[in-house]
Amino acid sequence: MSRIGRMPVVIPAGVKAELADGNKLTVKGPKGELTRTLPAEMSIEVKDNEIVVSRPNDLKRIKALHGLTRSLIHNMVVGVHEGFKKTLEVNGVGYRAQKQGKKLVLSLGYSHPVEMDDPEGIETAVDGNKIIISGINKEKVGQFAAEVRAKRPPEPYKGKGIKYIDEVIRRKVGKTGK
Repeated sequence: MSRIGRMPVVIPAGVKAELADGNKLTVKGPKGELTRTLPAEMSIEVKDNEIVVSRPNDLKRIKALHGLTRSLIHNMVVGVHEGFKKTLEVNGVGYRAQKQGKKLVLSLGYSHPVEMDDPEGIETAVDGNKIIISGINKEKVGQFAAEVRAKRPPEPYKGKGIKYIDEVIRRKVGKTGK
């Protein structure tokens, strides 16, 4: 039995959840609104102030979908209530990030500045050498953070590049000369 799938998703005050036919769930909260079509195999019930996900049988695929569906619903509820945030850190001499309107401009040692537009529903902010990416959709926040990091991943010798704030870079010793 899926331990995650069995747990009900508690709906906090100020958040409304509506289930339409075809397992289309709409969650509205103070930060915004999210809509997602969930797997048709799962039966989803919205009772009082919680959402319960149950599965029809114990096939391996259905078991996997059970936990996934519950996690997706939980992330939607948390997103519209509190939102999600990822923080990246820019390390390196001459490496910096700037905000120009809706664009994130990164100087990463290339011959040109790297410009990235904020995706819809995602906000970026720059605080010194930190880039803060926030939004209500966990999937989009994580994806955009990964795209920003991919512009210059941290390297193991000097630690230069863009890394997540909680990421630990395994450092290597450089070569020794005579």
